[in-house]
Amino acid sequence: MMFGSTQSESGDNKWRRQLDKFVKANQPELAALFWGLWLENGDSQGTIGIDLQPTPHFVYCPKEQIEKLNTKVENRLQEILGIVENHKPEVEVVMIGIGSGEIKLIQFAPEPSPPACFEQLGKDVDNLLELLEQRMNEQLQS
Repeated sequence: MMFGSTQSESGDNKWRRQLDKFVKANQPELAALFWGLWLENGDSQGTIGIDLQPTPHFVYCPKEQIEKLNTKVENRLQEILGIVENHKPEVEVVMIGIGSGEIKLIQFAPEPSPPACFEQLGKDVDNLLELLEQRMNEQLQS
């Protein structure tokens, strides 16, 4: 969802394509990270986000902040709020991609499930964060 009309479509599409490619290539690891963080915090910290600025890294997007942003953009995030509120963490991964003045919903149902991915990879949350942030920085740098 684009909030400003000054950014070119090609720039907009580039970060989205890069993020989609990264997510597709790293689904088991992202699912494992998602589940590990869910086990640690539930949704008490908010939704996991991938912030691309200044360098790609993971953040939490507190529900209150998403709701506040939704109000500022005339309720154009209502659908995203509904998905975030009603997702089933044991079945699907929901994250928010954050680009320059834009956000993108990341949602997928991995095979195997997020709990199975976490178990099969056998890495803790800190190792998964380090691995994925390193991959993001390699794959998403413009």
